[in-house]
Amino acid sequence: MRTIRTVIASIIFLTLSVALCAQDNKARRAQLEKEIAVLDRQIRETASQSASALTQLSLIQNKIKARQELIKESDKQIAEIGEQITVRQKEINVLTARLDTMTTYYGRLVRNAYKNRDMRVWYMYILASKNISQGFRRYAYLRDLSKEMNRQAAKILDLKMDLEKEKAKLVDLRAEAQVLRSSRVRGLQELKSEEAGAKKLSDKLKKEKAKYQKELSSKKKEAQDLEREVKKAIATTKKKSVNVDYTLSGKFAENKGKLPWPVSGSVIARFGKQYHPVFKSLQLPSNNGITLAVNKDAVVSAVFDGVVAQISIIPGYHQCVLVQHGNYFTLYSKIKNVYVKQGDKVKTGQKLGTVDTINGETSFHFEIWNEKTTPQNPETWLRPM
Repeated sequence: MRTIRTVIASIIFLTLSVALCAQDNKARRAQLEKEIAVLDRQIRETASQSASALTQLSLIQNKIKARQELIKESDKQIAEIGEQITVRQKEINVLTARLDTMTTYYGRLVRNAYKNRDMRVWYMYILASKNISQGFRRYAYLRDLSKEMNRQAAKILDLKMDLEKEKAKLVDLRAEAQVLRSSRVRGLQELKSEEAGAKKLSDKLKKEKAKYQKELSSKKKEAQDLEREVKKAIATTKKKSVNVDYTLSGKFAENKGKLPWPVSGSVIARFGKQYHPVFKSLQLPSNNGITLAVNKDAVVSAVFDGVVAQISIIPGYHQCVLVQHGNYFTLYSKIKNVYVKQGDKVKTGQKLGTVDTINGETSFHFEIWNEKTTPQNPETWLRPM
């Protein structure tokens, strides 16, 4: 019995551990599927509105990365379900062994009771006792025999029910694994198609290199204009220093890595220097923040308490909202329908506006700066997706 209890305890521990991993895995899969859906919608929209091939290529490449990660997560989940199936099978084996033991014991009880079913035999058994004490013991044994048989029968029924539940869970797990395998096969097929689309766009870019170099020059100028305006706005705000709660600086810094995302989407351009996906030696405009592919008219929210320092219009970035958090600043770009005005105090999660669609592209640009006009990598400040 001690061995059986040890096995059951081990099975329970393994079941809980695997279940927790499975929950995390499902959450990550759901997030990746959501990202892929956003990117897929963006790819269709940019294709229909003749956005730049570079934009489309960036979207497709990010979709390929998300798809590859989704396939990896599917592999993990399939493996985890395989572990759960093994655990369930062990539990079924333990329950089956216990049921066999109890059924055997119960069978003996029933057979003994049947052989001695004549009440005269019971009376003779009690009367043949050597003394009164033994007689009472024999009487108690016969009295409790029926109760014991009923208890054993009830335990056997409970065990049978537990066994059927475990078998049903096993069937469900095997069905879930099959669904995941089918989904993985479809994912691999879609990945192959997406990679072919990326190659087609790469070939197109190679044929029209001069055209896209000119386009990149224009984007670099837009990025430089944005950087200049942000630095100017921060310098101007520092001089005014009106209605600024500088205690927010410490609170903002304490929340590094915990800030909420300003909008839901998929990161398509990361912080810092990046190079062209086709012309490897060609540097793209330096990114002082991150750019996300988002749904049309996605709502943008403040990542922390602060004051709206400035609202400006910058070519390529449409309306930009700069929010001050003491010695830190957050920039929300490519906005339309701005819901706030300069000087407004905002709270974490407060809506600032909606994302605009520019040249067939619905993307949101976000930056974080400190008072020394040094851009920060937003992904180190925002909570993990």
